[in-house]
Amino acid sequence: MNSIRKILYPFSFLFGIIIGIRNKCFDLGIIESKSFDLPVIAVGNLSVGGTGKSPMIEYLIRIFASDYKTAVVSRGYGRNTKGFLMASEGSKARDIGDEPYQFFRKFKNLTVVVDEKRVRGIEKLRQMRPELELILLDDAFQHRYVKAGFYILLTAYDKLYSDDLMLPAGNLREPGSGANRADLIVVTKCPPDLNEKKKGEIISKLSNDSNEPIFFSCIDYDEQITNDSGEEIAVSSLDGYKVLLITGIANPRPLVNFLKGKKLDIEQLKYSDHQFIGKKEFRSIEKKFNGMSGDRKLILTTEKDYVRSFQNVDLPVYYIPIRTRILDQGEKFNELIQDYVRKNQ
Repeated sequence: MNSIRKILYPFSFLFGIIIGIRNKCFDLGIIESKSFDLPVIAVGNLSVGGTGKSPMIEYLIRIFASDYKTAVVSRGYGRNTKGFLMASEGSKARDIGDEPYQFFRKFKNLTVVVDEKRVRGIEKLRQMRPELELILLDDAFQHRYVKAGFYILLTAYDKLYSDDLMLPAGNLREPGSGANRADLIVVTKCPPDLNEKKKGEIISKLSNDSNEPIFFSCIDYDEQITNDSGEEIAVSSLDGYKVLLITGIANPRPLVNFLKGKKLDIEQLKYSDHQFIGKKEFRSIEKKFNGMSGDRKLILTTEKDYVRSFQNVDLPVYYIPIRTRILDQGEKFNELIQDYVRKNQ
């Protein structure tokens, strides 16, 4: 533990006590948790950001949206509006948040709602869409005012919650014992070739806090980069290009490692998670891009950054789509969740 963490540890201890009292109040019914008479799946984590919640929500959408009338409910982090909003054709990322906007533009039969008060959001949603059969709650593990029927807890491979400390000394929003509320745990952003020995070590660590099934997932990057004009370029054909990589996500390291593994010539500009790119940032990006030598150059970003800040800009900007893949036990993972939804229709 470094000196800064030593200084902050008493505050982490106090924060842990406060969160523990709050959780106990929910457990005992002193603070009400509202449940709903349809399947509600909550996806979240114990730490601050960077565990792959959005790709997991998209994974669930792909499983269910073709068979069930599905909605995603989010608080809409980073939006410049408040209260209840349902995504529509006129919605923008600044109105509903970058991740909800990404879900809405990507899945046409999906209902997307944002509300910082998730109980109110679900109640209004049900009035407007009484035919709904399934709700997916984004980043709602600590939002205990809603009692979901199924909880998926995510923890990143290189930042396991079992190895972390409470805020502010660490990144945990609640103690590791909160994992007991999960119906299953997914270790995200794993190496695709993760071996059984390493899996066993991680399971031993996490089993101290929970006895729920533990799965492992990785991020699959598309072999094509694309933009809203429908232009596609194979990643394999970017050899010889200079690529300016723009990231505004919590943990860009896996993407950087993927691109370096493809032997691409990249320069990176990093921004904070969920940051909207304003005029000042665009000037820096343009200056950086125009200063790169050669004619074979482009700007690459994540899909979340693209929909947040780079649509309809006069620059050669592309994004690389990603997907979550469950390692080895994908069918078992799907069956557990599908079984819950079927039994609670």
